[in-house]
Amino acid sequence: MHKSPTEQQVLQAYGWAKERYAAIGVDADKAQQQLAQIAISLHCWQGDDVGGFEDPTRGLSGGILATGDYPGKARSPGELRQDLDQAYSLIPGTHRLNLHAVYGDGDGKKVGRNDWQPHHFHGWIEWAKRNNHGIDFNPTCFSHPMADSGFTLASYDKRIRSFWIDHCRLSRQIGAYIGRELDTTTITNLWIPDGFKDTPVDRKTPRLLLEDSLDKIFAEEIDARFNKDAVEAKLFGIGSESYIVGSHEFYLGYAISRGKLLCLDAGHFHPTELISDKISSVLGHIPELLLHVSRGVRWDSDHVVTLTDELQGIMQEIVRGDYLDRVHIGLDFFDASINRVAAWVIGARNTLRALLMALLEPVGQIQALERAGDYTARLALLEELKGLPFGAVWDIYCMQQGVPVGLAFMDQVRTYEKQVLSLRA
Repeated sequence: MHKSPTEQQVLQAYGWAKERYAAIGVDADKAQQQLAQIAISLHCWQGDDVGGFEDPTRGLSGGILATGDYPGKARSPGELRQDLDQAYSLIPGTHRLNLHAVYGDGDGKKVGRNDWQPHHFHGWIEWAKRNNHGIDFNPTCFSHPMADSGFTLASYDKRIRSFWIDHCRLSRQIGAYIGRELDTTTITNLWIPDGFKDTPVDRKTPRLLLEDSLDKIFAEEIDARFNKDAVEAKLFGIGSESYIVGSHEFYLGYAISRGKLLCLDAGHFHPTELISDKISSVLGHIPELLLHVSRGVRWDSDHVVTLTDELQGIMQEIVRGDYLDRVHIGLDFFDASINRVAAWVIGARNTLRALLMALLEPVGQIQALERAGDYTARLALLEELKGLPFGAVWDIYCMQQGVPVGLAFMDQVRTYEKQVLSLRA
């Protein structure tokens, strides 16, 4: 058992921390109030290793790979919602869900990729209403016979392109239906795996085909109160190491020219590239941005998010640039080698920690020093922030939000594993 600090200890530590932050002009209470208004979108696919419920017999393809075989994987929408409930109960705040198209409820029947309809997601909608969750959506353009060639919307085969155009159109309609039912905006994000393993001769034509497919998908006008569209780039993938049709430059131009959201995935760039450095650049040209917060290790390996310098850099950029109302934050990782509920909780709590750290900065003061050319004082203040008692603010935030303080959440994860996950065959 992990022994949590007592309420008195948390309050006492916070009182001291609050004074330390006040000394540099930061209101720690206000930072927590701001954090409580931020909803991050947990990704459903961590709970079952990106399998979905369309056809449990089919393996992953399209550059998707989940390693490990930890016991207790969700086998149905009901089990997945049960696991999510457990995860949300250990994460401070009220948050959203990011749902892929293949996670509908077919009532035990196999439902084809283009046969999913809004009624297949009623279970998710009713669950979201009960728990005050918004839902985001994604077409699933992988792990399907029509994607086995490595191409979907950019395929030279018109029949294949038409199939995926229909699927993405349907996904937008389902996303809008969900948004309307929940009275919140669904972000429907499109990613495809299209690319070549070896160096292509013609880089142009697949991109022209993709552009045409996208224009057909987005031709239907959908009320932005209920659905907004995002497009997601990638540097390379398994089976597409040499050429990706939907590169960053392609989708950046498309998003700007078509008024779409751009999705930046932290694992979809070269290891020396940082998406924190891209946020202010792209938001100068598009109205809103979607982030997929992940952790790539040498490649797009989607490791559980840890409190890295880059995670802190991403959240600092959002707060320092006053972008909180223009950036949608979603998680995107899947690790089948550890407890899946714990993976959600650890990744989400780290994302929120990084946000709180950014909200506890005296941004106006730092920017004033920078504009005055006092880089010495800027550096001194930034370094001083690293030693301030951030942990005491995080602890009281968790306590006030009614979730475990410190490592105590792992006791609940282990209990859930023993009582629920270990009983799944």
